[in-house]
Amino acid sequence: MPTRPLFLSALTLSLLSPPAGAQASAVKIGVIMPFSGVYASIGEEGWRGLTLYLDSIGNKVAGRALTLVREDEEADPAVALRKASKLISADRVDLLAGVVLTPSAYALAPVVEKAQVPLVVFNALGNGLTRERGNPYVFRASGTGWQFSHPFGRYVAGKVSKNTFLLGADYSFGRDSVADFKASYTAAGGKVAGEVYTPLGSADFSPYLARIAAAKPDALYAFLSGSDAVLFMKQFVQFGLNKTVKLAVSGEMVDEKLLDSVDRGVAGALSVGPWVQDLDNAQNRLFVGAYRKKYGDAPGVFALRGWDTAHVIVGALKKTGGNVSDKAALLAALRGVTFPSPHGNFRFDPATQNVVHNIYVRQVVVGAGGLTNKTVTFLGSYADPGK
Repeated sequence: MPTRPLFLSALTLSLLSPPAGAQASAVKIGVIMPFSGVYASIGEEGWRGLTLYLDSIGNKVAGRALTLVREDEEADPAVALRKASKLISADRVDLLAGVVLTPSAYALAPVVEKAQVPLVVFNALGNGLTRERGNPYVFRASGTGWQFSHPFGRYVAGKVSKNTFLLGADYSFGRDSVADFKASYTAAGGKVAGEVYTPLGSADFSPYLARIAAAKPDALYAFLSGSDAVLFMKQFVQFGLNKTVKLAVSGEMVDEKLLDSVDRGVAGALSVGPWVQDLDNAQNRLFVGAYRKKYGDAPGVFALRGWDTAHVIVGALKKTGGNVSDKAALLAALRGVTFPSPHGNFRFDPATQNVVHNIYVRQVVVGAGGLTNKTVTFLGSYADPGK
């Protein structure tokens, strides 16, 4: 009785597949982000920012429609690799975008180079991706850990504390973040009170908080993200450490989308990042206003990264007139993309294909709508050294 299943398969394909002419006219973009697991909130924010920008241009560029094919990264490199292979081989996407976890980006880099499908990375901040692992098909719109942690280490040593405890998520970027902070912090005269790494999806941070308390530091530098960051910050306040230890952390720890879930005891925390919600420029007002109008609350940095990632792809397609077949021309167009972003002028360093970033110190304050970040100072514009 094989006839009925075969008939249903053919019918399903006919319903899901656009006409041949429409298929040829659309540029297909595969989006890989975590929509489940510890980083699900990051993936959802990235998706919001990416689609918000594409909606603002009518999901069309150079006369070609933009079609998104979404897959769940699950914050698992093996899953990301399987999903990327499916998007390239079965869905025949023209470009890939997304990726949160650095190990996922490391796994995808050789695959996209072999398939000649450009990947625009929206997060995955591990330094090696655009250093020793760099290849012409990988572009990163988010930056490297060094761009944030290195200037912040000097700032903390000079302005905050000479006695700081270090904590990071136990994977490649978490270790990069701590190492880059530590290098500039100690070079500026800072002393490390202790150093620990925590597994993704930790259910209880009390053993690490006990070690911080025992070390009696003046300050804590930490990188965690997603639900790990929320739980850690809650328990940090519950332990009473906010009364004796200054927080000087990676921006992901106090992202706008997490602050509503965190105790007000974290008010005063300093952080480093490429963007602050109160930056006074036209693009930032446009971005924040459009996000608030659609979603009813403030965006976080991951929405910004999604917005920038979409803008990169659209900018490149404008340069090629929508042509994705000429790979050399498409890569050249991506390398040369520049536009006004909510965080300042966006451009890639052509040597690394990593964004050149403005870096800001922010502080958590209590505002009319709850906790938010305010600009403290601008640390400068940084390109990753690429080595």
